Amino acid sequence: MPPANNGRPPFRADHIGSLLRPAALRAAFRQHASGNMNDSAFRAAQDAAIRDILGLQEDCGLEVVTDGEFRRISYWERFVRLTRGLVVKEAVFRFHDAHGHESDFTAPYAAAKVGRSGPIALDEFAFLKRNTSLTGKVTMPAPSTMHFYRFTDWGAKSAYTDPRAFFADLGKVYQGEIADLHEAGCRYVQLDEVALAMLCDPALQAKVRAAGGDPDGLVDLYVDAINEAVAGAPADMAVGLHLCRGNYKGMYLSDGGYTSIAERLFHRANVSHFLLEFDTPRAGDFAPLALAPKTKGVVLGLVSSKTPALESLDLLKKRTAEASRYIDLSQLAISPQCGFASTMGGNPVTEADERAKLRLCVDVANLIWR
Repeated sequence: MPPANNGRPPFRADHIGSLLRPAALRAAFRQHASGNMNDSAFRAAQDAAIRDILGLQEDCGLEVVTDGEFRRISYWERFVRLTRGLVVKEAVFRFHDAHGHESDFTAPYAAAKVGRSGPIALDEFAFLKRNTSLTGKVTMPAPSTMHFYRFTDWGAKSAYTDPRAFFADLGKVYQGEIADLHEAGCRYVQLDEVALAMLCDPALQAKVRAAGGDPDGLVDLYVDAINEAVAGAPADMAVGLHLCRGNYKGMYLSDGGYTSIAERLFHRANVSHFLLEFDTPRAGDFAPLALAPKTKGVVLGLVSSKTPALESLDLLKKRTAEASRYIDLSQLAISPQCGFASTMGGNPVTEADERAKLRLCVDVANLIWR
């Protein structure tokens, strides 16, 4: 893993991508959806909010920035809306929290053959490039997002009977997008992968089996889909894979450490580095990191984006040291475990909390690696 200050991702202090939408931006989304704000004014509201959030990230000392996903309703909404053949239906899973509260959510569905209608995130990066000198990261939902949330009925039989044929077509969408992003100057893409993290959970594995599915087979299918998506990515394009157990208003989808998937994921996924959740015991211990190749980095998601409580610097140093028992410290970095707003509503934290947690990641990184 390269030094933090050489301009090549991953950086010692990273973050996952989504950031809290300010009230004015949320209002603009509502007004635009209701027809009370035209496209030009809506775009201007997004632009202004993104310039502000770039300033926040720069003020925190980060070397990598995103647009906060401020042009999206959720982390996958824009990808689905702009990809031919995909629509939205109800998911077969539910979010929950430690108190037993649950929430339904929606999921992509292949209603027809999928294809790339045009650029998806290219304008997001172009705006970043014009408005910051720092490294701009573009996030995209991992291919499994379009399959696992409705794994019992993920697409119309008139379009696909074989998921591998589906992922082959879907992979071409990613390949085209990554090629366009690279041509525009983007050198850091992150895929947000939830299904593989969920398949670490014995309870979820049992649910898949009960519905006639094969959890191990799905792990292999989704790693292959990632590789299909990044096939042909230029050598100077860093590709990070973020594993997430669900992130919606402080709730989550699953528990379970990485042991059952670690060897296959770390060795077979053709990515530069992994951004892994480690903010709660639900993520298991650091032992699976011993299986990571020395050629790949691991960004430790030790800071919670779900709660306002600010982790102590000493605790984060201690936990990083624990992780380095299994993987060389030179391969490690630090970040929040997930974004602060995977959907428009965001997590139950304030902008002040968000700023403090991002700054904390920078402070810890400076203390450990510089």
